[in-house]
Amino acid sequence: MNGLKKILGILWIAIALVVGYFGITVLGIPKITSGKQEDLVFGIIILFVLMPIISGGMAIFGYYSLTGEYSDDKV
Repeated sequence: MNGLKKILGILWIAIALVVGYFGITVLGIPKITSGKQEDLVFGIIILFVLMPIISGGMAIFGYYSLTGEYSDDKV
């Protein structure tokens, strides 16, 4: 079971990278450069508030899973 947790840790880190890339290239930068006021606010919120929380949280969860913080024999 611990081997599966380590593999899933790698998967969580990969998903965090994909979500970060998608959030920056599809949601963040095009909204900031669109020229509309409401898109600018939405783009700033996505880039500077939501993306660090979402992708950072997923990457930290994957890192902890990869290093064995969630192992069964941890005391």
